Amino acid sequence: MSQRPLDILNESLNGPVIVKLKDGRAFRGELQGYDIHMNLVLDNTEEIREGEDSKKLGTVVVRGDNVVYISP
Repeated sequence: MSQRPLDILNESLNGPVIVKLKDGRAFRGELQGYDIHMNLVLDNTEEIREGEDSKKLGTVVVRGDNVVYISP
């Protein structure tokens, strides 16, 4: 049986994920929670920048309509 996207997110709880946003930014952090709109709470988050050092942000909330993809 095929898994639904929210099932895969549920399996990724408390684990590392990479989130890419519409504006091109990418974040790496531990998925602490989500809702049906795919709003995300990430802990120990860092912004990934090509060719630059990553920027540590701590806990962040990402609005679901800005998400392009989530990679477990």
